[in-house]
Amino acid sequence: MTSTGWRKLVVEYIRAEAQPEDKFGHQPRVYALATEIGQGMQYDDDIVFAAAWMHDLGVFIGHRPQNPSDLARWDHIPYTMERSRGLLAEWGFPPSKIDAVTEAIRTHQPEGDPVQIEAVLLHDADILEQIGAIGILRATVKVGRDTRYPDFASILPVLRDSNKRLPSKLRLTTSMTLAAPKLEMLRSFITAFESEEAVRGAVALNSLL
Repeated sequence: MTSTGWRKLVVEYIRAEAQPEDKFGHQPRVYALATEIGQGMQYDDDIVFAAAWMHDLGVFIGHRPQNPSDLARWDHIPYTMERSRGLLAEWGFPPSKIDAVTEAIRTHQPEGDPVQIEAVLLHDADILEQIGAIGILRATVKVGRDTRYPDFASILPVLRDSNKRLPSKLRLTTSMTLAAPKLEMLRSFITAFESEEAVRGAVALNSLL
C-alpha cells in the first residue's frame, strides 16, 4: 500500500476512536509541530506521522479501563504500543519502521528518554502541546468531566506544573524557541488567574464579616 493509503486509514481510525470528541485534534497538531521542529533535519516522516497519530490511543474511551480504580493505575503506553504495532501492520505500514514508531510512542512523554530523531521530534511536539493557549484549553476541558478537576481553580496546579517542569524537558533548540511565546502567554494567564481568584476570595471573605 502507498504512504497515502495507510495514512488515510490511520486518520480515519483515530477520528472514529478518539473519545471524548475533544481528544481528536491533538494528533494533527502534534504532527504539525513535529514537522515544524524538524525543518531542515533528516528524519523519516512515515515514522513521525504514524507515531504522532497513534501515540495516545490508550487514553481514549473504549481503549482505557472504565473502572475508576483501574483507570487511576492505567499506563496507556504498553497498550498503545501493542495495538499500534498490530494495526499499522494490518494497514500496510512498512514493517521495517514499526519498531521505530513504537519506540517513539514509548518515549513521547516529558519524562521519556528519546534517542532517535523521530522520537525526539514527537517528544518535544507533545510537550509544546501542553503549554500556551492549547495547553490551557486542554486542561480546562477536563473541568467537571474528570473527577480530579471539579472546578476551574483545580486546574491551576496543572498549569503551574506545566510552566515549571516542562520547559526543561525539551531536547531541541528549535523546540525551545517555539516554546518561548507559548510560555509567556501561559505565565500571563496564570498570573491573571491568580489575581482574579484572590479578588474573588477577598470578596467572599468580606461578605461573611
